[in-house]
Amino acid sequence: MPRTPIHSDHAPAAIGPYSQATRAGNLVFLSGQIPLDPATGNLVEGDITVQARRAFDNLEAVCAAAGGSMDDIARVGLYLTDLSQFGAVNAVMAEYFAAPYPARSTIEVPALPKGAVFEVDAMMVLP
Repeated sequence: MPRTPIHSDHAPAAIGPYSQATRAGNLVFLSGQIPLDPATGNLVEGDITVQARRAFDNLEAVCAAAGGSMDDIARVGLYLTDLSQFGAVNAVMAEYFAAPYPARSTIEVPALPKGAVFEVDAMMVLP
């Protein structure tokens, strides 16, 4: 099955040899989004809620470029450098998703690119 790269100018450009997302059939695999400002490529300043919102906004832009929306996400992965911030991230996630919620994993990691404190990736199923 061929893979089709997905790109949005409303999300930060990839900072390595990967696509923002890749479509294979009706599945879209969304690469991790950290809280980079798409206009500047710089990490947004602020606490975990500010960073989480920017990362989810970036993810939402890539979903749209693939022809879908956050409602089409079947699985989401959350990566935090401090798991004690889980409640704050959970509250932000609730702003972007409605029931039925996607499956999710949440993992504490020692570090993320560019000093981010949050990253999100996802898998989307299109009709």
